[in-house]
Amino acid sequence: MHTALFDFLIFTAAASLFVPIFKYFKIGAILAYLFSGIIIGPHILGFIKDPKEILHFSELGVVFLLFIIGLELAPKRLWKLRRNIFGLGLLQVLCTGFLFMYLAKCFGLNNAAAYVTGFGLALSSTAFSIQILEEKHQLKTFHGQGSFSILMFQDLAVVPLIASLALFTENPIHSPTLTEITKIVGIVLGVVLAGRYGLRYILRLVADSRTPEVFTAISLFIVLGTAILIESIGLSMGMGAFLAGVILANSEYRHELESNLQPFKGLLLGLFFIAVGMSLDLNILVSQPHWILLITLAFMALKSGLLFALARLFGYPRTSAQNIAFTLPQGGEFAFVLFATALGKGFLDTETSSILSASVTLSMALTPFFFELNQRYTPKSKESREFDKIENEDPVIIIAGYGRFGQIVSRFLNSQKIHHTILEHSAAQVDTAREFGNKVYYGDAARSDILEAAGAKSAKYFVLAIDDPANSVRTAKMVREDFPELKVFARARNRQHAIDLMEVGVKIVHRETLLTSLEIAKEVLLEMNVPREKINTRLAKFTKKDNEILKTQFDLRHDQKEMINYTTKANLELEKILSLEKDGS
Repeated sequence: MHTALFDFLIFTAAASLFVPIFKYFKIGAILAYLFSGIIIGPHILGFIKDPKEILHFSELGVVFLLFIIGLELAPKRLWKLRRNIFGLGLLQVLCTGFLFMYLAKCFGLNNAAAYVTGFGLALSSTAFSIQILEEKHQLKTFHGQGSFSILMFQDLAVVPLIASLALFTENPIHSPTLTEITKIVGIVLGVVLAGRYGLRYILRLVADSRTPEVFTAISLFIVLGTAILIESIGLSMGMGAFLAGVILANSEYRHELESNLQPFKGLLLGLFFIAVGMSLDLNILVSQPHWILLITLAFMALKSGLLFALARLFGYPRTSAQNIAFTLPQGGEFAFVLFATALGKGFLDTETSSILSASVTLSMALTPFFFELNQRYTPKSKESREFDKIENEDPVIIIAGYGRFGQIVSRFLNSQKIHHTILEHSAAQVDTAREFGNKVYYGDAARSDILEAAGAKSAKYFVLAIDDPANSVRTAKMVREDFPELKVFARARNRQHAIDLMEVGVKIVHRETLLTSLEIAKEVLLEMNVPREKINTRLAKFTKKDNEILKTQFDLRHDQKEMINYTTKANLELEKILSLEKDGS
């Protein structure tokens, strides 16, 4: 009775119990889901008897994940990845597949079984890899985009790999007819045109109704509808969802679509990882642990080595290539599909299929550990791309940091035709900015030589817009020491950041939230019919007094107890001043 609801209750209970525990010990959520799947699966507690059915349904998590990724990749940006998708991705699948196929034949497997084994193990897990990169905020990095490109080609390769199994049968290979090809092209073009010219109007109509649940419904319809339609012509549901996401990447409703679907993506992906854990056959692990461990470690090591070599061949820096190698060494969810298809056709026996499936599952479980070890013990886990060479720059102003704050400053200066140079330490941010036609140099503004090359000796003003407080203070200190003639205008995230900047000698510090907060307060009072001139007077008094408090807090920065006492009294005094101003008005 109510079996589905009971299963759902078990899933949610397991996730709620194990994920916080694993997070507490700084272990990723993916391993928590895997472990909970093993515990509640058929081999230990036995709460769930048939993990295959759950695994098939939970693959929708991958579908939602690919749609959300597509939303972040505008077609122009995706086109820039074509070399990596159809170059690096193609070579990875072919080289890894044929190497593993050769090794499988050396161990006595026939041609069909070796082919399935080789190319099944060549595929990586889209769900695992992208989830790891997202958790570490590395999806938009150099190695993140490289990993993503390889995964995209692997997803494209699944359908031809399954179709190619017909090569090992006595039945003639079915070649697609002109009608079938026309149908595929027509449906894909129809999806693109409908998404580009039709969906925006539908989304606008639904948004204007101001009914959140209906917008959620249309979001689900777009993802699942496109996925099912594309699957009907022989491509994967994930590719259909990804295509829909790319089409809507430039839509004004992109963020709302993402926020509506994020809970479904997270829940279904968690369910997918739990289902993978339940699918792990512990009986085979116990009966043949040496074979499974040997196969798993061997194919992960060989796959990582090939990934590293190919990434270097395609111009990736050593550290980026290493990161790609540690992101994609595991087997993938589509390997289960390929093994199951081969088992049904008689190309694989049950024992071999089970050993391979167990190896793939174990590789998924090991990947987060290896990835974390690589991140922890690699000296430079960030991109090792060389900084840009800056030539012939003679700016009036230098801006350090091209985040949300620096962009606004730069846009206004451009409108006033004031020449300025922008430095940004994030390679991914620089690449994104250049896609929109902005001239931004990749460089560390905290380095004196780079700042000198950017024109610091001739410039008059330095806008410090770096987001990270530690890097901001480090840069400010270097500028004050090496370029004392530069007048520094600094952005501070908060009060403590402002005090730290003042300590290294920065005179002009603007707290990013202060003016915006006061402007909102002003708008609220205007709506309450308080006269504008009275509001301006009170805001001026508040700002003046608050700046005086900040300067005194700076003087007391080494005496925390005294600073707390002063701050409490000063805030009460400020409140009293404004109260008298209000009563006198």
